[in-house]
Amino acid sequence: MKIFTNYNIANECDRNASIAIGNFDGVHLGHQSIIKLAKNMNLDSPLGILTFNPHPREFFRPADTNFRLMNTETKNNRLKKLGIKLLYQLAFNQELASLTAREFAEKVISKGLGAKSVVVGADFCFGKNRAGTVKILSELGAELGFTVGIADIVSGSGEILSSTNIRKLLSAGNTRESAKMLGHWHRIDGKVILGDQRGRELGYPTANISLEGLHQPKLGVYSVLVDILSGPHRGSYKGAASIGCKPTFGENVVNCETYIFNFHGDIYGESVSVGLVDFLRPEEAFKTINELVLQMKLDCEKALLSLNKL
Repeated sequence: MKIFTNYNIANECDRNASIAIGNFDGVHLGHQSIIKLAKNMNLDSPLGILTFNPHPREFFRPADTNFRLMNTETKNNRLKKLGIKLLYQLAFNQELASLTAREFAEKVISKGLGAKSVVVGADFCFGKNRAGTVKILSELGAELGFTVGIADIVSGSGEILSSTNIRKLLSAGNTRESAKMLGHWHRIDGKVILGDQRGRELGYPTANISLEGLHQPKLGVYSVLVDILSGPHRGSYKGAASIGCKPTFGENVVNCETYIFNFHGDIYGESVSVGLVDFLRPEEAFKTINELVLQMKLDCEKALLSLNKL
């Protein structure tokens, strides 16, 4: 997969592509329907994505942090698995935000990318003040020489399939319903960072991952599927994860601590992916360390029971 950060640097061989446009946070089933339509519109054309980094929401509402379902690296990896050949990851800045709908269609889509076709969701808006609609995009495409496909809004379990609704489900600890919308378990990816190593002292060494910039699921304990993505211990494992701020020890920075069953390797600095399967219990503070250790044992037993049912 080729990654571009500027819409004016596409090679001649990369032009005439079929491009799906959107933020694709979570790469959920709705996003996948847009990508599928882009692929089917022009089977002989390269399949591409036009997305933005930072997310426009971060640009317009800089105080509104920690909302993304996945970081950029995770999103790129998932897009690659879906067969994307060209990824245009444009910097969303004042210059881009100031383009009118016509300027965006002409400068970015037509002249910059040289797209043969573009596909967007039915609720897609673009250009300065979000003035461009799918109707306007279709009219501009006919004028500028690219076709426009419009993917229908996808619903699931009575809810519109959207990143916003997936965040709501995760905030409620409803991992199963969020997975139905995502098409996969919600995953927290990152490099294993050095913690206080307290889990090791308690007999439950954990792999710690930062949640900085990411949406926080409901705080508590989960059964999880763990993929170690780098290093000598690459592979898939089962485990239990605590997402929270360690109230028993008076700490307040939320992260994800994962105990991997029957694992004894050193994975500091390695890339891991933690898939949330079932929410087991809310986060709580314990009066004594012994009470905490006893509960951790029960959590692991419950997590293993949950995972063995998959």
